[in-house]
Amino acid sequence: MKKLLNKSMKAFVLYAGIVLACSIPAYYAIVDFIWEHELKEHNRIMSEATRQNLQAMSLSDTELNEAVLLWNKLRPETQLQQVETARPDSTYNIYRKNKYIPSKGWDRFQGLVTYFPINGKTFRLTQEANMEESHETIIAIAAVAFVFFMILLGGLIFINRKISEKLWLPFYSSLQKIKTFDLHRPEQIRFEPTTTEEFEALNHHLEKLIDGNIAVYKQQKEFTQNASHELQTPLSIVKFKLDLLYQSKPLSEEQSGIINDAHRSLSKVTRINKNLLLLAKMENSQFNGKEVIDLSALVASHVVLLEDFLEDKQLTVQLQLAPDVSLSGNKVLVEILLTNLIMNAVRHSIPEDTIRITLTPARLEISNTGAATLDEKLLFRRFGSSSPNTTGTGLGLAIVRQICQLHGWKEQYLFKNNLHIFTVTWA
Repeated sequence: MKKLLNKSMKAFVLYAGIVLACSIPAYYAIVDFIWEHELKEHNRIMSEATRQNLQAMSLSDTELNEAVLLWNKLRPETQLQQVETARPDSTYNIYRKNKYIPSKGWDRFQGLVTYFPINGKTFRLTQEANMEESHETIIAIAAVAFVFFMILLGGLIFINRKISEKLWLPFYSSLQKIKTFDLHRPEQIRFEPTTTEEFEALNHHLEKLIDGNIAVYKQQKEFTQNASHELQTPLSIVKFKLDLLYQSKPLSEEQSGIINDAHRSLSKVTRINKNLLLLAKMENSQFNGKEVIDLSALVASHVVLLEDFLEDKQLTVQLQLAPDVSLSGNKVLVEILLTNLIMNAVRHSIPEDTIRITLTPARLEISNTGAATLDEKLLFRRFGSSSPNTTGTGLGLAIVRQICQLHGWKEQYLFKNNLHIFTVTWA
C-alpha cells in the first residue's frame, strides 16, 4: 500500500524525468543547429571580406601570386587556389586530426567553397571553421540546465509535500477518529471544522452515517435484550406445562413422542434465548472484570465436564497442553468460549473419531475430522448455517467471535487434510 500523496508524486517525478530525458537531445539538436548556422554565416562573411579585399588591392599577376602563396601559409585553415572555371558555392563537414595539438584527437570542421574573379582569373577560396567547441558548449548548457532542473524539481517536490501535508491534515484527523471508533462502545464523533469544501462535506456525511449506525445498533441491542428477557418467562411456563403433561395420566407412544419433540425444540429455543441474552450483555460491556486464568488447567477440567457428550458419540480427546499457560481475561467468558469450541467439534465429528486440542503459550487449537470445508462467510455470523447438518443454535461461534473481540484476540478457521481447525490466538 502506498499513500495517495506518494502516488501522485511518483507520477510527477516520472513525468519530469521523461521531460528531462527528452530535453537533452533537443538541447543538443537546437544548439548544434544554431552553432552550425552561425559558422556558415561566419565562413560566408570571411569569404566575402577576402574577395573584396583582394579585388580592391589591384595587384599585378606577380604580386597576386606572391600574395596567394603568403595567404595560404599564414591561413592554413583557408586555401586560395586558381582554377579554370567557376562553380556554385558549396559547404561541407569533415573530421580531421588536429596536427597542431595531436593529443586533442579529431576535430570537426565546416567548410565553405566559393569562387570569384581576380585580375580576370578565377580563384577558389576554401574557408574552414572548427566546430569542436559546439560539443563543449552543448555539454555545458546541458549540465547547467540539468542542475537548475533538479533544483526546480526538488523545490517543487518539497513545496508540494509541505502544502499537501497542510491540506490533507483535516483528512488524516478525521481518519484517526474513524480508526478509534468502536461500535461496541459507541460515542458520537464530531470532526474538526475545515475550510476545505470537500473535506467539510465528507465530515458532514460521515457524522450522519456514524450517528445513524449508532442509533440502529442501539435499537438492535435493546430489541435483543428486551426480547430475551421477555421470552424467559413464557418459555419457563411452557416447559413447566409440558412437564406436567408428561407426568399426567398415561400417554400413548405417539403423544409421548410429540411431547419429547416439543421438549427438544423448547430446549433449543431456550438455549437461543440464553445466547442472545449473553451477546446483549457482552455488547453492553457487562463482563469487564478480568483476572489471570490458568488456561492449561481450565481446558483439562472442561474436557472432564463434557465427557457425557463425548461418550454419546464415542469420541476420544487427544490433549497436547503446554504447562502453566496463563492469560488475562474474564473467566466466565473464557469458559463459555472453551465450551462452545469443544461442543462445536463434538457436533461436527464423525462417531468414534478423535478430537485434538493443542494449547501453546500463544494459541489454542481445536481440530476434528470432517468431509468438507465449512462456509467461512457464515461461520462466525449469528444464525449463520455453515453446515446443513448442524444441530446447534447458530450462535455458538458468533459468541466465540464476540468474546475474542472483547479480549483483543483473533479467531480463525482452517480446513486442511480433512480436518476442521479452529484457532484462537492471543499473542
